[in-house]
Amino acid sequence: MSEERPLAGWRVLVPRGGKWGDSVSAKLQRLGGIPVVAPMINFASSDDQPALEAALAELSDGRYDWLVITSATTVDVLVTHQVAVPESTRIAAVGETTGAALSLAGYRVDFIPERDNSARGLVKEWPEPEGRVLVPQSDIAEPTLVAGLADLGIDAHFVAAYRTVGVPVAEHVKTDVATGRIRAVLVTSGSVARQIAEQLAPLPETTVVACIGPRTAFDARAAGLTVHLIAEDRSADSLVASLAEHASSS
Repeated sequence: MSEERPLAGWRVLVPRGGKWGDSVSAKLQRLGGIPVVAPMINFASSDDQPALEAALAELSDGRYDWLVITSATTVDVLVTHQVAVPESTRIAAVGETTGAALSLAGYRVDFIPERDNSARGLVKEWPEPEGRVLVPQSDIAEPTLVAGLADLGIDAHFVAAYRTVGVPVAEHVKTDVATGRIRAVLVTSGSVARQIAEQLAPLPETTVVACIGPRTAFDARAAGLTVHLIAEDRSADSLVASLAEHASSS
């Protein structure tokens, strides 16, 4: 197999669409892979809009010392609600990808964990011993971040910024997975892992399950999936590189 195209002939399920899906598809194609884009989750408005609007109003009024953003979807919520974050409120992003989404939307980024781009990493590297923090996340987000900050004595407040909903995949995708025609499945979050388990399991033994980080791998195993590889960091580059390295050695 060519070192320049280690994924030659590999059909890879990409479970997210949009810019992320396009970017990952391009990376896979450069390595010889054949991306199969089949978004398995989507996002909808929060069921409790009054609570979200009240929290964002407090944020705009400068009543929070920190705003913590864990996904590009939350950035979209800020933009949709035309939230202006005051200078007195600092903004933390869980990783470089989320930080880039904030910057692209015109928001500054004051803190990103250096060693571990995850909720646990953010808690471990949290820069201040006190403060009032707003954490807008998915309605099904794990309590890791808020609970971790609370354990540090931080006054952390969760609000559901949006809902995560499953999206049924096309029948031909199910067939390609079931027959082993799709050789690898990318798992980008716990929500995606649960949809894969619900819609596509049992996966053939030959199907490679590639997870974007340790937390996602934990969620994938909890959902009943066998994890074959874990990206070193929570980025698309690392995920694709890990799959390419696995293909080269197999």
